Amino acid sequence: MFIFEDPKQAGDFYEYVNTKFELEHQSVFDDVPFLLREKQYFFAFYEIDIPDKVLNLAPMVADALWNEVVYDGQEETRGMQPQDVLRKGNWYIAIEVYSDTEKDCLVKDSLSRETVLKYLSTLKKEYLATHNYNEVVFKN
Repeated sequence: MFIFEDPKQAGDFYEYVNTKFELEHQSVFDDVPFLLREKQYFFAFYEIDIPDKVLNLAPMVADALWNEVVYDGQEETRGMQPQDVLRKGNWYIAIEVYSDTEKDCLVKDSLSRETVLKYLSTLKKEYLATHNYNEVVFKN
């Protein structure tokens, strides 16, 4: 797995991948195709939460009070989208890469490991530096 910390909001990496690879919301989490040196690869990604080890009750109390005031005690989210969710804790993106000839392109003895790691590093840098994901379509 190629893992990096994701300081952005929930769903941002999904939007980045969907836009960059022009997936139209089809198979965005897995089997995302890409070419390296004229060879077809695929990747899948996961958003992983590694919670803080400190128990901080103040935000939970504030959230409960906010929900009580705004929603009058109701527990519904009233049209909230994934990008509206504020993350708490430490969030990471974990990416696995595979091909028709290699089940795991990131294992130590993989023939394509170095090439794939360079590609993923570039992908990570582009994602973290980009705020308008439509810009990445023109970079492809």
